[in-house]
Amino acid sequence: MSDIRDEVFAAFTSLYGHEPNGLWSAPGRVNLIGEHTDYNEGFVLPFAINLRTVLALGTRDDRMIRVSSAFADEVVEIALDGLSPNQLSGWSAYPLGVVWALGQFGADLAAVPGVDIYLESTVPVGAGLSSSAAIESAVALALNDAWQLGFDRPTLAKVGQLAENKVVGAPTGIMDQSASLLGKRDAAVFLDCQSLESQIIDLGFAEAGLELLIIDTGVSHDHATGGYAARRASCEAGAAAFGVPSLRHLSVDDLPRAREILDDETFRRVRHVITENQRVLDTVRVLRESGPSAIGDLLDASHRSMRDDFEISVPELDLAVETAQANGAIGARMTGGGFGGAAIALIRSDDVSRLQVAIDGAFAEHGFGQPVSFVVNASDGAIRE
Repeated sequence: MSDIRDEVFAAFTSLYGHEPNGLWSAPGRVNLIGEHTDYNEGFVLPFAINLRTVLALGTRDDRMIRVSSAFADEVVEIALDGLSPNQLSGWSAYPLGVVWALGQFGADLAAVPGVDIYLESTVPVGAGLSSSAAIESAVALALNDAWQLGFDRPTLAKVGQLAENKVVGAPTGIMDQSASLLGKRDAAVFLDCQSLESQIIDLGFAEAGLELLIIDTGVSHDHATGGYAARRASCEAGAAAFGVPSLRHLSVDDLPRAREILDDETFRRVRHVITENQRVLDTVRVLRESGPSAIGDLLDASHRSMRDDFEISVPELDLAVETAQANGAIGARMTGGGFGGAAIALIRSDDVSRLQVAIDGAFAEHGFGQPVSFVVNASDGAIRE
């Protein structure tokens, strides 16, 4: 981390001609289990990872905001006065959307100074590791500090979600920002997306001699496009057919009735969410009672459900999971919103390199692009560096 912090400090100073007030960072996340349950007010179990977005921020003596980053050439400049979502587009919609969203949550944007912001990140874009939430969470925390807004972290998570929903246009839930802001080292965040209550759950991977391997397929996805929104619409239709506010209000016992009253596609979408909620609860219980070596079947079942019922996997993800399962993984599944991105494999430390070789070989044999695989560790959430 020290290298990227130095780079961000130097780049900010060179670009803006003054030193920043401070540096902040926020992590990406891996979702251990609980996919597409968050916007259905269900349960999720993500953890923050040791890949982070780092930003430098300096206040100005006028009402302008300037944002720039290592992943775009331009400096985007916009006035705080009259800031609205329809002004914002491209990569800068993520940080500037947070500014607008802070105002929606009660920050008096007429009473704060302008700021200069520079961003750099080690979170891969498009891999399902929530590079967007890392940006939003880092910006939200930095502005909360710089402007002395006094918001707590659960509120900052809602700010990031609002920015993503209304400015970026991606209909995502609260999970990603919550993991980025609430994460703890060697632990997962068990989040109830209805009450927004969270618990820290010890993972115990290192003690059990396990690693979590990310297999980035290189197939990029974009949640602002149709597949994600279509799945959300199916879930809303299923809830409406039962006369409940969300699928959170249904359990496995409701599945026979669901099969009777829903068309086949909507039923399968609903079945995924209901059974995935139960898998999250079961995973938390098993982690507490038996440890991480016993959660493999739940990870495997989650992938099958996403592949067959929710239909958000792609051939590259299926191949990554199947290859992991055939090469010693305790359990494996795709992670993130789907339609590309990454798979995860929980595997003994001694077997990691063998699995990486097998994955590379399998992708080459099938004519797929070269995947990138790497181990991640559960990390602390957003901080002032």
